[in-house]
Amino acid sequence: MKRLRELEEKLGYTFQHPQYIQTALTHSSYANEVRGGEKSNERLEFLGDSILGAVVADYIFRNCTSMPEGELTKLKASLVCEKALCGFSRELGVGDYLRLSRGEQNSGGRTRSSILADAFEAIIAAIYLDGGMEEARKFILRFTVPLMNAPRPKAFRDYKTVLQEIVQQNPEEHIEYVLVGESGPDHNKHFVMEVHLNHNVIGKGGGHSKKEAEQQAAREALELMGY
Repeated sequence: MKRLRELEEKLGYTFQHPQYIQTALTHSSYANEVRGGEKSNERLEFLGDSILGAVVADYIFRNCTSMPEGELTKLKASLVCEKALCGFSRELGVGDYLRLSRGEQNSGGRTRSSILADAFEAIIAAIYLDGGMEEARKFILRFTVPLMNAPRPKAFRDYKTVLQEIVQQNPEEHIEYVLVGESGPDHNKHFVMEVHLNHNVIGKGGGHSKKEAEQQAAREALELMGY
């Protein structure tokens, strides 16, 4: 309970149903290791990702009234990308509270970017389920608004967003990311993704998370297209 109180103080939110935050902090490696009916945070991550995207999109739409659609897309991508979410988790010290398997913990899971980013999305969902959309919105904007107002490096590039913007110029074109490879133990997974344009492979990439692999696949596609 003391650990929960510590985390709640950092989050700025007190849970009525502590099981939500407990699940949000439970990595799949831990759930698989204990095998006692523990749920991992993967489903919460899915929900939190959608809530995060909607809240950020709504905020920048209402507050960046002179920004064209392409710039809005890039700004949103910079606020919800793995790098940003990992930074938010590190600011909160989320890694100290994660429930990981022994193998994941020993291999540096508490500081792994993909795990921290996923946990942040799961925490968003936990707050939403426990306290509603307004509480989740306040939590999200507490982190994203200062980042939005901070100077960003001009070199920032979200390859998936850039590729999507190029392709969507033709409404008949369709992009899809397909998982074609997965290897390694739970604490050190490697994923391989292909990006398909109208069912044709135009890029391939790998990484320690699916999101990272998708970015690398999009990067290769852009390079092959001459961008």
